[in-house]
Amino acid sequence: MRFEIKHRPAYSLLEIQLNPGEAVMGESGAMTYMSPSIEVRTVMREASFIESLGLKILGGQSFFVNEYYARNVPGVVALVSAPLGDIAHLPVSPGRGFIVQRAAYVASSPTIDLDIKWQGFTKGIFGQGLFMIRATGTGDLFINTFGALEKKTLAPGEELIVDNFHVAAFSETCSYKVTKFGGLKSTILGGEGLVLRVSGPGEVYIQTKNPAEFAEWLWSLLEPYVRSRAR
Repeated sequence: MRFEIKHRPAYSLLEIQLNPGEAVMGESGAMTYMSPSIEVRTVMREASFIESLGLKILGGQSFFVNEYYARNVPGVVALVSAPLGDIAHLPVSPGRGFIVQRAAYVASSPTIDLDIKWQGFTKGIFGQGLFMIRATGTGDLFINTFGALEKKTLAPGEELIVDNFHVAAFSETCSYKVTKFGGLKSTILGGEGLVLRVSGPGEVYIQTKNPAEFAEWLWSLLEPYVRSRAR
């Protein structure tokens, strides 16, 4: 499978060339264009429909992915994500999997297992959801970032503190916990700011923009217009 990430870093598009017999899994709704020869089928991310439906209701994560398959002739499929930002390629191999923020997944090889991992309230509070995706196996994994991508490589025992909304992915070899950020930011915002304390060895992928703060900024512009129209 050959791929190219175009229009980086702000408007990235993932274009994948599939040879006969090759396939790629893509997040539902990510397809931009494809060759007429490509066959598409929608499959469940989880083995159990009932369990997957429960995850959809509780966590907001899509439990369907699309499989793009080139049966007899080569073809191309292009995938994008909603946020304005970059797309990163993460090679996955045995012992080198990744924990991916639930909104960051774009596509992966069919040989990669995607597991929506329930973490509870003590470890897995990422943004507004309680779910992350654990990607293991062998193949290619593609994630999107809101803004540019910053990669940090941590040595064994080295620790990094990252704002929850800025975490895109990290190696499964890392240990981590989510804690409150009780400093100046929490005091000013009056909320319960959350940060990720992650320890190496492994890689941490950080998105430079915060989707929650962007939504608040956008609403500050739209709110006066909405209120005036509602009168």
